[in-house]
Amino acid sequence: MARAVGRTAHLALSLGWRSVPFEDKQEVKKAALLKGSAVTAAAEPVPHRREEQLRAALQRCAGEENWVDSRTIYVGHREPPPGAEAYIPQRYPDNRIVSSKYTFWNFIPKNLFEQFRRIANFYFLIIFLVQLIIDTPTSPVTSGLPLFFVITVTAIKQGYEDWLRHKADNAMNQCPVHFIQHGKLVRKQSRKLRVGDIVMVKEDETFPCDLIFLSSNRGDGTCHVTTASLDGESSHKTHYAVQDTKGFHTEEDIDGLHATIECEQPQPDLYKFVGRINVYSDLNDPVVRPLGSENLLLRGATLKNTEKIFGVAIYTGMETKMALNYQSKSQKRSAVEKSMNVFLIVYLCILISKALINTVLKYVWQSEPFRDEPWYNQKTEAERQRNLVRRATARYDQR
Repeated sequence: MARAVGRTAHLALSLGWRSVPFEDKQEVKKAALLKGSAVTAAAEPVPHRREEQLRAALQRCAGEENWVDSRTIYVGHREPPPGAEAYIPQRYPDNRIVSSKYTFWNFIPKNLFEQFRRIANFYFLIIFLVQLIIDTPTSPVTSGLPLFFVITVTAIKQGYEDWLRHKADNAMNQCPVHFIQHGKLVRKQSRKLRVGDIVMVKEDETFPCDLIFLSSNRGDGTCHVTTASLDGESSHKTHYAVQDTKGFHTEEDIDGLHATIECEQPQPDLYKFVGRINVYSDLNDPVVRPLGSENLLLRGATLKNTEKIFGVAIYTGMETKMALNYQSKSQKRSAVEKSMNVFLIVYLCILISKALINTVLKYVWQSEPFRDEPWYNQKTEAERQRNLVRRATARYDQR
């Protein structure tokens, strides 16, 4: 327990003011006072009161709520040297993006379900079924044919739009990406990219996944990106490479990097990220650097005014922030449709109320003798007797 707390404290204290913006600055000061005991927590136990204070401070960190669920990534799929902490391999999704809603097999049932979720379609479906089952004065074709036409045209329109999404997804997943393997550039399809791969992105290219910025051709280790496709901002934003890797400008240098990254699990906030990178060298202890949103290059952003950059993939496919934001969007409905739904619900309630009241009044009226007909069409006693004779004659003829 003490070693785990010491490790978490060392991580939080090393992240700094930029990467981990505490809501309460006083908590940062309290955490800083505990730095001496936190760093040496592996050698001596942390007092219970200080441990509770440290946990309270860490809980106020942005993005630090569930560090138990963090992920560890081997840069370039190279394992750390012997003596490092044991790591259980984790399984991550590939880099395929799926923005389409339907497949060949689920198009008809899923599309019908979504269309009949609309109150107008559901209402006319109920009317059509009632006319089809019960003997009504109007033909069911009057309500069934328009409903069939609307459902068919809408299904064709949505199917065509989803087919275009499939084409766009295939084009994006098959887009060529440059990987670093054994000190050389290898060109592969974007869907084959995995977490931990080192990627090279050139100017005016879009980042194929969420990357940790390692180095660029600039001497100060910076790059400029535009995120217009993510947040609508067209201005150039500056991102910074990791301090200990910004000097790696060639494929051979990057391939020789020995490091691991610990970061939070994927979440859709574009402006929040927290983690750390452990850079291993000939020394026994790794160099630990904090990682924040200024070190993260998001999928969908475009590299500008920089010849090339190197980055390591940490979130791929449907776990990228762009995909998580796309998944969280619900189906939009217009204001006209919303107001029409309200009117239809009110009208349906009135219609059901009228049907219930008329049914109850009918059986109340017929509960008394000689009230088998409505009050405006009452039969005389002679007509009733004549009907009885006709019924008896009809039964005798049937025998």
